[in-house]
Amino acid sequence: MFKDKKLLVTGGTGSIGGSICDYFKNNSCKEIYSTTTDMSKVKSDQNFIKFIELNLNNIENIKLDESFDFDVDYLVLNAGLNRDNIFLRMSSDEWNNVINVNLNSSFHLLKHFIKKMVKKKFGRIVFISSVVAHTGNQGQVNYTASKAAISGMVKSLALELSTRNITVNSVAPGFIQSNMTDKLNDIQKKTILDRIPMKKLGDSSDIAKAVGFLCSENANYITGQTLHVNGGLALI
Repeated sequence: MFKDKKLLVTGGTGSIGGSICDYFKNNSCKEIYSTTTDMSKVKSDQNFIKFIELNLNNIENIKLDESFDFDVDYLVLNAGLNRDNIFLRMSSDEWNNVINVNLNSSFHLLKHFIKKMVKKKFGRIVFISSVVAHTGNQGQVNYTASKAAISGMVKSLALELSTRNITVNSVAPGFIQSNMTDKLNDIQKKTILDRIPMKKLGDSSDIAKAVGFLCSENANYITGQTLHVNGGLALI
């Protein structure tokens, strides 16, 4: 499906980022790049990914031309950070770090790679958003603000880039099985499952398939959209 194409996924060591890389590898993607803040997090079975160590919280001080001297066909902005706290107790660092990683870093990566996409008149950009960007969530004002802003970016970028054969979309996951959900006790899991009409958590592969669809030829005429993958949690 993705023969002779190149992919960059930020945050490829996480469950969703790793699944996206696996999906594209299994569908013949030629080259797969990813970023990580810590190379020790790279798993032994991820040797097919070319990892670049990058601090997304400090990306504006990094010369991207030196770190990313290649072009890509697919750019998936997946890396994310949460620093949860109720708003009245939220520190400036908790706010700024989340906004920098989840939102501001995308600005710098997009500026770098969109120029290359425009030159070859092809590109597929996919943001990983969140269901809470559309529903809100207590204790996550910083996180929801960063993810909600993505919706506006997607629509505006789609309008600007559509004539260059570049589509811009986002995927908004609901509750996905991960190391974080594994730590929940039975009562906490029941509370979550009671809210989901399908009565089950999603799998990271569900998100990977959604990203794969938006990058495929089947989605050539789809841009400026958010694909909700949440088991019916929020029927937007």
